[in-house]
Amino acid sequence: MGFFDKFLALLGISGRKVNVLVVGLDNSGKTTIIERLKPRPKQSSDVVPTVGFTVEELQKGGLTFTVFDMSGAGRYRTLWEQYYREADAVIFVVDSADKLRMVVARDEMEHMLRHPNLRKVPVLYFANKKDLPVAMPPVEIAQALGLEDIKDRPWQIVPSNGLTGEGVDQGVEWLSERLGKP
Repeated sequence: MGFFDKFLALLGISGRKVNVLVVGLDNSGKTTIIERLKPRPKQSSDVVPTVGFTVEELQKGGLTFTVFDMSGAGRYRTLWEQYYREADAVIFVVDSADKLRMVVARDEMEHMLRHPNLRKVPVLYFANKKDLPVAMPPVEIAQALGLEDIKDRPWQIVPSNGLTGEGVDQGVEWLSERLGKP
């Protein structure tokens, strides 16, 4: 048990169950990031595109996360809204190297944030695939997505590499801090 887990246990919020919706366009790295959240022996390096959605339960930061890994393929994005009402947080994964579809990602994000069933939950943005030579820096992605206009909920953008796990723990730690508050 790490320092952060012990600290949360002392505060009496250890083990609290939270529902996290993981969304983003197809091929952004959602499932790969979820794999890095699992304990090393349970991680799979064989990741295939998600069809529909999958559900995982993970322990992280003194919390029990029920993670809904939603397909990012166009025909499945309408499924996202079926899970908004139960979501305690959203992880929105963006492919940092996919400049062409950044506008599509922004449209989907704005549509999601305007939906009446999505409460004012915290949103963690992973600027994934940061290791690629053409990856946009997080500041540029935040501008492209218009994140500075989000005033009604806490949000954070974290550069990540789903393949190595770099940045994943940092982002989830931020999210755990937000979700640990009563």
